[in-house]
Amino acid sequence: MATNLLKNGKNVIVFDLNKGSVDHLKGFGASSAESPAEVASQAKTLITMLPSSPHVQKVYMQDSGIFSQVGVGSLLIDCSTIDPEVARDVARISREKGVRFVDAPVSGGTIGAQNATLTFMVGALAKDFEEASQVLQLMGKNVLHCGEPGNGQVAKLCNNLILGITMAGVSEAFNLGKRMGMDPKVLADVVNCSSGRSWSSDTYNPCPGVMEGVPSAREYSGGFACDLMIKDLSLATSAGLKCGGWDPVVKFVTISASDLST
Repeated sequence: MATNLLKNGKNVIVFDLNKGSVDHLKGFGASSAESPAEVASQAKTLITMLPSSPHVQKVYMQDSGIFSQVGVGSLLIDCSTIDPEVARDVARISREKGVRFVDAPVSGGTIGAQNATLTFMVGALAKDFEEASQVLQLMGKNVLHCGEPGNGQVAKLCNNLILGITMAGVSEAFNLGKRMGMDPKVLADVVNCSSGRSWSSDTYNPCPGVMEGVPSAREYSGGFACDLMIKDLSLATSAGLKCGGWDPVVKFVTISASDLST
């Protein structure tokens, strides 16, 4: 994502705990900072992408975090997938500090990030969405306004709930087909022109040997980790319980993903 900003002529200042990632981007022309606060002191538009809600809270709210140095009027775009209530809390604090906050989680995987074909699900005030979309369009193909801050996270949790269920189903189906003697590529041809078709089957098929350029074609390196899917499904489960709903299918898929992760 940062590389695509650089390719589009943007000045990019990066901070990451992974020095290798920072050095990689510096090779494309980025400059580096020693903390989130240092980035905030130098930039008017900040983009964060972090693993979970506690990471977002720390990066924004700790002593060396973004809020300690961010300038009034700055635009904060968080592309993490987190609890919608945490996103709304960060948005509330941003308003108190005279700063604009947008939650913009993504879909499209590592391939979408590399090719600038991501989908951004944006929770923002209308006036902030217009400005944020100009930046997000440099990294993605679809930039969708989902409502006020926090609603981007709602859309992402619902999307990944569907993804988790369909990916588990496609994995089980192709495993069954192979065990019963069917060529996975032939099975993919059948599924992808039939009612079983999904993004998990026709774009990101988890069965090795079916398609090129996806994690299953490179021994599952560089893909969306099971631990992250477990986190997203857990967030969806928690949200469902708060709303008075509960889906046992989500619990089953979460347990299955946990088994793969260990």
